[in-house]
Amino acid sequence: MADNNTAEIGFEKQIWDAACVLRGNLDASEYKSVVLGLIFLKYISDRFDEKYKALVEEGDGFEEDIDEYTSEGIFFVPAGARWSEIAAKAHTPEIGTVIDDAMRAIEKENKRLKDILPKNFARPELDKRRLGDVVDLFTNIQMIEHGSEKDILGRTYEYCLSMFAEQEGKRGGEFFTPSCVVRTLVEILKPFKGRVYDPCCGSGGMFVQSARFVENHSGNISNISIYGQDSNPTTWKMAQMNLAIRGIEPDLGEFSADTFMDDRHPTLRADYIMANPPFNLSDWGADKLKDDVRWQYGMPPAGNANFAWLQHMIYHLAPAGRIGMVLANGSLSSQTGGEGDIRKNIVDADLVECIIAMPTQLFYTTQIPVSLWFINKQKKQAGKTLFIDARKMGTMVSRKLRELTDEDIQKLADTYTSFVEGSLDDEKGYCAAVETSEIEKQDYILTPGRYVGIEEQEDDGEPFEEKMDRLTSELSEMFEKSHELENEIRNKLGAIGYEI
Repeated sequence: MADNNTAEIGFEKQIWDAACVLRGNLDASEYKSVVLGLIFLKYISDRFDEKYKALVEEGDGFEEDIDEYTSEGIFFVPAGARWSEIAAKAHTPEIGTVIDDAMRAIEKENKRLKDILPKNFARPELDKRRLGDVVDLFTNIQMIEHGSEKDILGRTYEYCLSMFAEQEGKRGGEFFTPSCVVRTLVEILKPFKGRVYDPCCGSGGMFVQSARFVENHSGNISNISIYGQDSNPTTWKMAQMNLAIRGIEPDLGEFSADTFMDDRHPTLRADYIMANPPFNLSDWGADKLKDDVRWQYGMPPAGNANFAWLQHMIYHLAPAGRIGMVLANGSLSSQTGGEGDIRKNIVDADLVECIIAMPTQLFYTTQIPVSLWFINKQKKQAGKTLFIDARKMGTMVSRKLRELTDEDIQKLADTYTSFVEGSLDDEKGYCAAVETSEIEKQDYILTPGRYVGIEEQEDDGEPFEEKMDRLTSELSEMFEKSHELENEIRNKLGAIGYEI
């Protein structure tokens, strides 16, 4: 199993227990925000406390110097907002006010979080005894142990969404992008410097992993500028929180807004675009956007926004920019609503650099199979597209969830690099570099399986005639046994008065 496994951060059960403490008292959407607000407070406090103790041990009196924290990308937590102070008042009637005051103190120290953090813990309908029990549960979770590598806020949000949906017998309507999928996009695109954009950024996972990539390769995080947008006010606020705790300053627009109807970055031309838009979104406003400048390759159908998202991103791409995005597999072959023509036009414009068919069971909240699309305005291998079939990759990390390992991700990134450098050898059943003329013969269908073929089976060394003799003999024995069983069943049924 990969070291970077995120399927089990280690505290989902406690988080869900915390949510369940509140379930009888609040609607799902409300206790979700309560739990996520507490995750934020606890996470920044754990990181702060670790550094605080180290500074106290140094004995130079710098433990309250904000620069000591921000210089290392650690969120400075002001007095009154630290978890130890909240935990000490967990079972007092004013615990709600204590938490609200903590949120206000943090917003005062961090101007860009103004009006972002939840501050409704003191409201009368939130049972303070139950809230105190939840604070106790969080006190026993050491989030710092789980590392800054993992998108803890986003990952927990997705876990809670899936659990809420399961309990309510509904499908989760929002999808958090699994860390292994984000890391695959990042390792292939390698966003070292420039403008990084996600038009449906959710909780900000793409940005978190991009920053991590830059740090891991000894780069400077200030070399990338982050732009994003999201229509969901809860996840938009979460993205602001998620990036704030890592010292990243994004431009996510002044408020949450619909990307199609209210593009908050109309003049942006990004060097890297990474996104996981909502799958097969209907009712996205096509009737109001018929002559929009973004539809350079054809008007997307009203019933499915997949090619609206793709064209929105292409429109926002810098002249040498690249896109890595997640799309439902239907977009690879659909001919309905003009999608086939749009896909043909994008392929003929020589924009599609790589398509990767992903394994199933990567998402908690949906079983829809997906592929990764990579778009490049200046392909080094002009007139060619790389197809990769990664459906057999990954490791089951729970009964329902699969993850790509570090080795899987590295193999995909290396395959892409070899293709770009012109040194790739096609591998049956896995990868193939394909001329656009061949894609045209396949009616512009981009399903990797059509191009990579079937993996060659190893020869087991048994001569054909001997193998056929052995197999037919085994089959004959099986037939004989089946007849015996059939007669036995007839006799048993006959004995109780049933004839067949």
